[in-house]
Amino acid sequence: MNQDLIQALKELEREKGIPFATILAGLEDALASAYKSYKRQHDPELEEETTGVRATMDPESGEMRVWVQVLDEETQDVISEAEEKVPQDFMGRIAAQTAKQVIYQKLRDAEREMTYEEFSGREGDIVTGIIQQDSHRYTLLDLGKVEALLPQAEQVASEPYRHGERLKAYIVEVRRTAKGPQIVVSRTHPGLLRKLFEFEVPEIAEGVVEIKAVAREPGHRSKIAVFSHEPGVDPVGACVGAKGSRVRMVVNELRGEKIDVVQWTDDLNRFVANALAPAKVKEVHIEEATGTARAIVPDYQLSLAIGREGQNARLAARLTGCRIDIKSETQSSDDGRSAPQEERAEPSQPALAVAEAPQAEGSAATPAESASDVDAALVPQPQESAPAT
Repeated sequence: MNQDLIQALKELEREKGIPFATILAGLEDALASAYKSYKRQHDPELEEETTGVRATMDPESGEMRVWVQVLDEETQDVISEAEEKVPQDFMGRIAAQTAKQVIYQKLRDAEREMTYEEFSGREGDIVTGIIQQDSHRYTLLDLGKVEALLPQAEQVASEPYRHGERLKAYIVEVRRTAKGPQIVVSRTHPGLLRKLFEFEVPEIAEGVVEIKAVAREPGHRSKIAVFSHEPGVDPVGACVGAKGSRVRMVVNELRGEKIDVVQWTDDLNRFVANALAPAKVKEVHIEEATGTARAIVPDYQLSLAIGREGQNARLAARLTGCRIDIKSETQSSDDGRSAPQEERAEPSQPALAVAEAPQAEGSAATPAESASDVDAALVPQPQESAPAT
C-alpha cells in the first residue's frame, strides 16, 4: 500500500462524494479479514475461534500495520495482541485485490445510498421514465439512475404500456432494499392529477389557485374542485385555459381521461350543485343530521346528472363528501303530493340516483348497483329511491 492508493481514495471522495474516512475504515476491515485468511493458509494449526486480526492504514503514507489478537473463546473479547510484520507477498497481489474489491463495493453502496436519498425526498412528486419491461404483474420505468416499479394495482386497465414510450408517474413509495432503492410509482393515484395541473397551470404552482378536492376513476373520468385566493382570478378558467388548452394537456397525459373542473365554495349547497356538472341543478337541500344532499334537477337533466352507470353522481359524492340523492322536478313534486303512496310503490324502475361518498380521497371506486335503464329515469315515477352507479 502506498501514497498512490491514498491519493486515489481522496480523488474518489471529491468525485463521488464518498467520505475518505468511510472508505479507509472499510479497507482496514477488509485487509484484516484477508490477512486472517492468509495466516490460516500458511498456518493450518491456527485456531480461528481464538485468533483475531486488527489492521490499520496510515491516512497519509498508506503504510499498513497488522496486529494478531488472542481472543477469549466464550466472549470473543481481546485478551492480548501483538504486531506482526506484514509479509511482502501479502502486501502485493492480495492486498491490492482486497483494496480493489472494497473500493468497488463502497462505490456501489454509496451510489445506492445517494440514489435513495435523492428519491426518498420526492415521494408525492412526478417522474418521467421510459417503459423498459411490461408483464402481467408489473411494468418497469427507466428513470436514468434507477428503475421504478409500476405494479399492476397502480396501472390503469385501459392504458397500453409499450416498450420505449415515455410515461409520467406519481411516486408513492421509496423503499431501501439490499439491492438498492426500490421506487414504486402509480398511474391511478389522485396525486398524479394534482401534479399534472400544477405543471400546466402557473396559478396553481404560485398558490393563487388551490385544488381543494379530487375525485378520480382512473382511465374514465375525474373531477377536481378549485378555489381562487384572489377575487380577480377565475379558478375554473385558469385550469381550463384558452380554448381548453391547459386541461387538454392533462387529458392527453392521462390518455383521454375526461376531467370536470368545478368551483369549490364553502357553501355546501352550491358546492354540491357545482359538483354535479355538467348537469344543471335547480336546487339542493342539505340534511345535516344524515349528511345527505338532495339535489333537484330539470326532468331532461336527470340522466346527465346521474351519468353513465351513475358515474357522475358517484364522483360528485366523492368530491363533496356527501351522500347525494338526485331527483327530477316532477319526481320531487310527486313526492310532495303523494308521500303516503311512496311506501307502497314498487321499486321496479329506479327514478333517482343515490350516490354514497367514500371516506377518503383517492380511494378506489366501488361498484354500485346500476339502474336497469338510466333513460327511464327521465320519466317521472312516484316510486321509492333506488341506488344507481
